[in-house]
Amino acid sequence: MKKYLVIILVLIITSCKSSSNPLSIDIIAEDYVKLVLEIGQYDNAFVDAYFGPEEWKPTEPKSETLPLDNFVQRANTLISQCDELLVSDNPNLEIARINMLKKQLIAVRTKIEMIGGKTFPFDEEAKLLYDAVPPHFSFSHFDELLGELDSLLPGDGDLPTRYNNFMAEFIIPKDKLDTVFRVAINESRKITKHYFELPENENFVLEYVTDKVWGGYNYYQGNAQSLIQINTDFPIYISRAIDLGSHEGYPGHHIYMMLTEQNLVNTKGWMEYSVYPLFSPFSLISEGSANYGIDVVFPGDKRIDFEKEYLFPLAGIDTSKAEIFYTVQDVMSKLNYARNETARAYLNGGLTRENAIKQIEKYSLFTPEKAEQSVRFIEANRSYVINYNLGKDLVAKHVEMLGGSYNNPEKRWEIFKELLSNPYTASTLKKE
Repeated sequence: MKKYLVIILVLIITSCKSSSNPLSIDIIAEDYVKLVLEIGQYDNAFVDAYFGPEEWKPTEPKSETLPLDNFVQRANTLISQCDELLVSDNPNLEIARINMLKKQLIAVRTKIEMIGGKTFPFDEEAKLLYDAVPPHFSFSHFDELLGELDSLLPGDGDLPTRYNNFMAEFIIPKDKLDTVFRVAINESRKITKHYFELPENENFVLEYVTDKVWGGYNYYQGNAQSLIQINTDFPIYISRAIDLGSHEGYPGHHIYMMLTEQNLVNTKGWMEYSVYPLFSPFSLISEGSANYGIDVVFPGDKRIDFEKEYLFPLAGIDTSKAEIFYTVQDVMSKLNYARNETARAYLNGGLTRENAIKQIEKYSLFTPEKAEQSVRFIEANRSYVINYNLGKDLVAKHVEMLGGSYNNPEKRWEIFKELLSNPYTASTLKKE
């Protein structure tokens, strides 16, 4: 009798083991994607793109109240499962993949808590969401930069008046906007195609919109297709044609998402990359590489030469001041960290909304209306602002430390492509 009981017990244990699914990164990835898509039902900005299986999308309508505890518990479970895999003795373990998914899950959990009303200090939020701690600058640093602009800009009156008068000479007329943008994007695309093999079907749709808190946006549609929107609420300067065309298109977001889909989802089967949660480490690399990509595709004088020969004439803008225009733009690019400082002070409660607007007016030299739009962006996206400038600086350092210097463009494109084609986060970029 005992013999039969032992046999039965062994059969039961064996059956249980064979019927249970062993923990794997692919199972965690699928649960992660489904969780992100469910959260997206409660925050329209949370899911930036999805090109995974249709059957993974939520089929049940969202509940009347945010199931905060359920979402947090599921995120915690997946984080614990990543930790379990990391301490396993599997010799084929994809450690970098698991670590990246864990960081994405930490960001997802953080954003769920924020949707539920929890707030974090600016730097802690940035670390949790984007795996990066933004640097701190004193406003005396930015005051020195304003002094540089003051000596550069001609005319009478205060600095904001002279700056806006000067910049008014470089506005693209609305009736020429589409022509200028398409020429800029097509040139970026042509140069990118020289270094990257793009699929025959890759394409984008370009639209002009209003009433947005951003200047441009890429909605990646999957299968190498993008919708690129340009906000026309405010005058658009000639430099924005290449900036936005390269940032949103080539070799920016459109290319980054396309390579992610091709290399990580379709080729490797890493399904966690079929969904893009906006408030996650993915965004620091996405925004940083898109901004750095502007310099990669149009390095140094090549940009000025192209604009003077093609874009300035198309827009009816005098080319004689192109050099001073870009000297001014270079100083302005160093001032953009001032917005981070304003965002930190405002979101941490050390600055009123009115004073935040005034501070952005001063250090970005915006009109009151445009400064108010900038504050609305901060209110909607919070510490996301670090991804544009800190992201670019981190990506640039990574590429350049691996030999991708301005003087070695072939190597620069090679490293840049490798960066866009593989999972990176701020803490895994090369820093020294």
